[in-house]
Formats: sequence, C-alpha cells, structure tokens
Amino acid sequence: MRGLSLMERFARLPVGRRAGLLTDLDTSRRLGLMRAWGWTARPAQLAPDGDWSLWLILAGRGFGKTRAGAEWVAAQARRHPGARIALVGQTAKDGLGVMIEGESGLLAVGGGGFRPVWQAGRRTLLWPNGARATLFSALEPDQLRGPQFHFAWCDELGAWPNARETLDMLRMGLRLGSHPRIVATTTPRPIPLLRDLMKAPGTVVTRGSTFDNRAHLPGQYLADVTLNYGGTSLGRQELLGELLEAREGALWTLDGLDRCREAEVPSLVRVVVGVDPPAGPGGCGIVVAGLDADGVAHVVADASLSAVSPEVWAAAVASAYRRFEADRVVAEVNNGGAMVETVLKAACRELPLKQVRAAKGKVARAEPVAALYGAGRVRHAGAFPQLEDEMCGLISGGGYVGPGSSPDRADALVWALTELLLGRPGAGPGLRMLAD
Repeated sequence: MRGLSLMERFARLPVGRRAGLLTDLDTSRRLGLMRAWGWTARPAQLAPDGDWSLWLILAGRGFGKTRAGAEWVAAQARRHPGARIALVGQTAKDGLGVMIEGESGLLAVGGGGFRPVWQAGRRTLLWPNGARATLFSALEPDQLRGPQFHFAWCDELGAWPNARETLDMLRMGLRLGSHPRIVATTTPRPIPLLRDLMKAPGTVVTRGSTFDNRAHLPGQYLADVTLNYGGTSLGRQELLGELLEAREGALWTLDGLDRCREAEVPSLVRVVVGVDPPAGPGGCGIVVAGLDADGVAHVVADASLSAVSPEVWAAAVASAYRRFEADRVVAEVNNGGAMVETVLKAACRELPLKQVRAAKGKVARAEPVAALYGAGRVRHAGAFPQLEDEMCGLISGGGYVGPGSSPDRADALVWALTELLLGRPGAGPGLRMLAD
C-alpha cells in the first residue's frame, strides 16, 4: 500500500476494523478528518522533509499537482502570519482559473475559518492573519521586479513562454524570512530549464503519473486516455510524467510540435487528403490538411488505419474526402501502382485523385516539410499522438527510429503538405507527377 493516502489505506481495511477505528470519533470529528489534507493526500503530494529550496513536482495530468501546490501555499499562509507569497502562472488567466478559482485551487482548499478573500483589483488573495499571495504572469517577467516574498508557487513551469527569465526575476525577490522556498508544479517538457533545475543543489523532485491518482479520476477518463495515448510519446509525457529527451537529429520534437497547436482552425481555401497506401493488407497513412488565405497550412485530421484490407483503407480515404470536402486526394503509388487507383475509384468514383511517385526516401521528402514547421507555416488542430510519434522518429540524414517499421502517417502528412505548400502546383521535393 506504499504510495496510498491514509484514506485509501483505511478504505482497504476490513469493515470491522474500519468501524472499530471510528468508534471513538463523533460525527463532527469524522467530517473534519475526511476533509483534512493529511488524510486525503498521497505521500507524494506532501512537502518533502529536509533543507530544500525548490520542490519540483514533475508529474502527469490529473496527478494532483494543483491540489498539492495549493495546499502547500495555504499551509504556509496559516503558519506564517503576514507572509508574502508569489503565485506565478503561464498567463494571468491560467493562474486565476487554475491556481485560485480552480476545483483544486486556493479558494477551494481554504476552510475552517481560514478562507482567503480574492481582491481582483490588486491580483491578491488575503488571509485572515494578514498573509497575502499575489498573482503574476510568466508573460510579464518584469512584474516581479521590486516585490519581495517569503514563498512562491509556480504552476506549469515547463510551459512558461519566458521560463528562465521569469524564474530568475522571481528568485531575486525571494529575500524575506529565514528560508524562502518555491514549489513548482508542472507536466514535464524537454526544456533545458527543467533539466537544469532537476540537477541543481537544493532541488527535491517528486515524480508521478496520472494513474497514481486513479482513485479520484473517472474510470471512463482513464480508459479513454489509455486507449488513445497509451504507448505514445505524448502519453508518456502528459500521462506518465516522463521527461522525454528529443532524439538527436530528429526533424521534429514534441516540444516544437506543441508550439504549433491551435484551438480553432480558420477558414480554409483548399483541403487535401494525403495517402501513403500499403502494397497489400497493412497500415495506411491518411492525413487531412488545409490551406488558409494567408498561406498557412493546418493539419486537421489523422484518419490512418493499421492492418486493413485495400477496400477498408480506400473507404476511409473516401470518407475523409467527403467529410472535409477536400479538393484533392494525393496518393503515393510506388507500391501498388494501378491497384491504388482501382480501389480508390471503387470506393468513390468522383474522387479527384492525384497519383505521385516518390523519387527519394521518406526522410529526404520530409526534410523540406520540417523546415516549413520551423518557419511557422504549419499548425496542428489539436494533438495527433500516433502521427507525431512517427514525425519525431524521422532523423535527418536518413534513419527512422519511431514506432512501427515505417512512418506511414508521417509520409501521408508530407504528401499533403507538399501539395499545399511546396513548389509550383503539383510539384514537390523528390516526386514525379503521374496522369490521373
């Protein structure tokens, strides 16, 4: 039962044993116990012992990082009347919505006559004993010039846009009291700052995964994320809390792809479906991308399939074409030749098919497309974990070290973006046009 909270350990005791332990407690004391953080917290959510200056909680989503940070801040406010505390979020909106007003934020954990008051005009939480916490945004590091603090809580440090500069400004203001301390809660990102902090003297690191908190998460949520992200790099990072290092020479990195994500897709002036079909039964890469009026491409869907017959993947291509009202389907015909056209036309007679034959390897074709990402010419409408794992497995100069034996999804993406962005209409790196 190591790693379980006292409440979880109690729940696993035999019924008679549980009843015996509660016999001497009246109803009010029982309710107080059930609400106590020391009762519900797992050991990993409690501040470590020792003479540390930075407690870095590096864990997957749903681990309980926010609750741990908020409870720690509330405890410092209670123990230190008049304390000055800095709350630093990725943005002011994120800080307010998560650190203060969130379900596990500071307003939610306050109780027992010690609930703070939020003063919006001053961006400050004020406790009854005079302790106060002020909210700052990592978008504006200079806000931290001047103020002084005893303690600080940094949320999602790995996603801060000015992470090192903001943390430097914060640390220069931690000069009150005999032992200033910082708690940083974040999902891991492969950024130099996190690697440096993990090795720094005075840092204590707590690691954990989404599944450590399964007792407090919906079973359907756990089943869904396991199905969709289990075994992927995104799942290892966002769920298991692993700090994934970028592969040396990789054309793409997860951190770089994260910067390409968008919440809303603008109107598209053109949409294509890229297809990397198998020679027979097997995996088929099917990726949908569109172009906006400003010449930026948007990857909107990964409809790829694994180990299916030609009739099944052809039907999936036709479905993607109709669903996204695509202007063209671009399909590689190195393997399959006439069979590719035959099965696609059988699935949709009016399919506007462009057949292309690769004259270079997959990595060579992908390199100019990767350059488009670096230039800010491509966006991803959300996350595509299986596709992105393959993209991050393509190594400049020739190799593929991603999942599976072949990057079919990534190759389909390359065909779609080549059609939309590279060269004259119908041209691209390392391909030759064939007649429809």
